[in-house]
Amino acid sequence: QTQPVESGGGSVQAGGSLRLSCTAPGFASNPCGVEWYRQAAGKQRTWVSSINPTGTTLYSDSVQGRFTISSDKDNDTVYLQMSSLTPEDTAMYSCKTRSGVLCRIGVWGQETQVTVSS
Repeated sequence: QTQPVESGGGSVQAGGSLRLSCTAPGFASNPCGVEWYRQAAGKQRTWVSSINPTGTTLYSDSVQGRFTISSDKDNDTVYLQMSSLTPEDTAMYSCKTRSGVLCRIGVWGQETQVTVSS
């Protein structure tokens, strides 16, 4: 399984928007899909959102209604559109691909920093 590659992090003021990208080779044919996670300083990594090639999406309660996950299957890319950002969204974000039996094999991409200032 090839490591996914994230991009799109940066700094924004509260209320602003950012879009993260995750290029995940094989996404279009991998029923396990892609997940986004984040880890704030001094806290545990938490799941943010997921999508699979059929378009099924899931969101954590903390981002529901503010973040939108989508995909471009032609380019094996998953996007995380983040809107109405707050300082509590400040974290290192990373995407993870899953594969194998019961989707147990996970491969992390490198992290990208998102900083939201008040």
